[in-house]
Amino acid sequence: MRSAYRVLRPALFSLPAETAHGAVHRGLQTVQDTPIEGFLRDRLAVDDDRLAVDAFGCAFGNPIGVAAGFDKNAELPSVLGALGFGHVEVGGVTAHAQPGNPRPRMFRLVEDRAIINRMGLNNEGADAVGERLRTSPDPGIPVGVNVALSEATDAADAPADYRYTYERVADVADYLAVNVSCPNSEGMRELQNRDSLEAILGELVDAGAGPLLVKLSPDLPGPAIEDALAVVDDFGLDGVIATNTTTDRPSGLESPKRAEKGGLSGKPIEDEATEMVRFVAERTDVPVVGVGGVSDAAGAYAKIRAGASLVQLYTGLVYEGPTLARDVNEGLLELLERDGFADVEDAVGADL
Repeated sequence: MRSAYRVLRPALFSLPAETAHGAVHRGLQTVQDTPIEGFLRDRLAVDDDRLAVDAFGCAFGNPIGVAAGFDKNAELPSVLGALGFGHVEVGGVTAHAQPGNPRPRMFRLVEDRAIINRMGLNNEGADAVGERLRTSPDPGIPVGVNVALSEATDAADAPADYRYTYERVADVADYLAVNVSCPNSEGMRELQNRDSLEAILGELVDAGAGPLLVKLSPDLPGPAIEDALAVVDDFGLDGVIATNTTTDRPSGLESPKRAEKGGLSGKPIEDEATEMVRFVAERTDVPVVGVGGVSDAAGAYAKIRAGASLVQLYTGLVYEGPTLARDVNEGLLELLERDGFADVEDAVGADL
């Protein structure tokens, strides 16, 4: 199956990035809830107790999940589980449906194994996503919902906007990820200042939201991250997701598309994201979800050893294809055995 994707990938890469994503999305929808999904599950899901993780009240069969942005409207959780992922984070979901930014808004940096996107939180809105999750078959894996601020909502009204979205997905979300760090939506990252963050999280806590996690930007300076973690502690949140995409452009990028505006993801941010996982894990006792640049078992293992209980990926799927979760999970088992760890949970934070 990996070799089949390598044959197919040039054709996909000949299309604009968002067009190719849409084609893959439709293909996955076509096989979802069919015998082909069962075939994929038999071939790609790695069932081994050593991979199991319990975090923020959820049981994960393995630590590898799909990051927010891949399945914005909660259309694919079941088939993504069949590809071997241990969880899916859908969204970002906003209170109101919105089209996002004008196209083109997604760009492959093939030479760098990266993507720049300025999608702008395009999604069908909280009512539609909540109803889809409510009426779809149980995917058999935890589904988190990433909630974000509607483009048309002023920052002063952000707490009510987030609460509206939460209330529409409350009964179907295994956890809620509060996105205050999207670099492609006007005013979003200003919500990471302490006063704004306290107002939003306070509103959600009052509404009974939980498990409740917050997703942080890799572009925050150390003192701002520490401020955010103090808020996590003050409100008794259940976890931290580190990190979102970055507006920075590391030196050494080779692609001619490196100057496009938007959030950079993929291989060039891997080491920085792992260091932020470490920075966060050293300063909090809640579980950390590590995101950024993971495309193989070694990268996932580095984040786990740096303090991540779970690891998410997205860009790696574009370059490695549908066997990636299986390959990472099988590789993790080899690394755990090599280093003498009984299971994934035993390895979390080993390098701290």
